[in-house]
Amino acid sequence: MTIQLYLMRHGETAWSLSGRHTGRADIALTPNGESEALQLGERIRSIDFTHVFSSPLRRARQTCELAGLSENELIDDDLAEWDNGDYEGNTHAEIADMIPNWNLFRDGCPGGEMPADISARADRLVVRFSKLDGNVAVFAHSHLGRVLAARWLGLAIKHAEQFLLDTASISILSLDRDDNKPRSIMLWNSTPQNSLPKSLVENCQPTVSMKQRALERLENEGGEVM
Repeated sequence: MTIQLYLMRHGETAWSLSGRHTGRADIALTPNGESEALQLGERIRSIDFTHVFSSPLRRARQTCELAGLSENELIDDDLAEWDNGDYEGNTHAEIADMIPNWNLFRDGCPGGEMPADISARADRLVVRFSKLDGNVAVFAHSHLGRVLAARWLGLAIKHAEQFLLDTASISILSLDRDDNKPRSIMLWNSTPQNSLPKSLVENCQPTVSMKQRALERLENEGGEVM
């Protein structure tokens, strides 16, 4: 059984544009962010997803909706962005003026989450997602996505700093349980300006679609398929 986890960061917001740390502030996409989300939907239109998950925050859910996948969306609180606590809304430079040499992935956020906190959240996601199969859509955030990628590979959270994520980008985390291969990254930070490799799209069609699964459940429960 193989899983391709399509990790998608939300579209642009006013704070992502200005470089402000956006954790639990529930802000909407900008008009450009909405356009990015629509472009994202076009890029994944040919992909048949077995599951769709989203952060509970508005910007991620709005991206999921504009990408055309909100009908089957499941909200997972563990996909919420890193809680910035006292640093919410500040730029990195502003935080560095208060705390020289501050590093989010090492020092965390007072009044919010520490690295161990978000690492534990990411580990829970890795366990849950690793039990699925097929193509799984995940709409989330920059820092949470970077931590998820690091933990998917079994790396310490400090390495998440090296996994940059642009708005409305697509990354694919993979696990092939049949061949007992380690978790891997098939694609990282593919932006709207890049098209998905044709070979990747052709090889990422699940054997059983979400619609087929629903029909099978109905039949197994004795319902009538119209």
